[in-house]
Amino acid sequence: MDDDPQESDKKPKKRRGPRKATAKYLENSAAHYLGRFATSKANLRRIMMQKVKRSEMHHGTDPEEGARFIEAIIEKFERLGFLDDPAYAAMRARGLHAKGTPVKGIRFKLLQKGLCEDDIDAALLQLEDEVETPNLDLAAAIRLARRRRFGPYRSDQSKTEERRNKDMSAMARAGFSYDIVAQVLDAPSVDELELQLQQS
Repeated sequence: MDDDPQESDKKPKKRRGPRKATAKYLENSAAHYLGRFATSKANLRRIMMQKVKRSEMHHGTDPEEGARFIEAIIEKFERLGFLDDPAYAAMRARGLHAKGTPVKGIRFKLLQKGLCEDDIDAALLQLEDEVETPNLDLAAAIRLARRRRFGPYRSDQSKTEERRNKDMSAMARAGFSYDIVAQVLDAPSVDELELQLQQS
């Protein structure tokens, strides 16, 4: 059977190679990224260096020169206020906590973004002030339980061992300690649980 002539006439699209890592291209690329996402200096550096490495492989450009371009770009965007590690750390910590992430999970994710310990510690202290409790893990566990309808937040309050074990497993996977999980799941009511948070 002959091939469809329309099919055989189609030329495969030529795949474009990576762009040459000039100072202008890298700055435009960094500006485009920052227009879409908040990020840390270290994370932006990592993303831009990937472009430099691809350019080196494809165009033979100098990676050290590319790295110098990137440092100048980071310095410029930091000076203009588009890169602010302390503010980014505080924003990310707030967002992660709101989703029900425990402190060790927040710290790990912020370290992954290349943030320094001082900025992370400051962000967690700021979060304590905003949430108005030093027990950030209990507050996060309550948020997770409320969002996922665990324990006292479940509309059907018929208690079964299987259901409790499922809820416990989900909260353990999220990174909460056994004590925190038990405190949330075994609370007699939502009001009692939130009172415990206020008293912690």
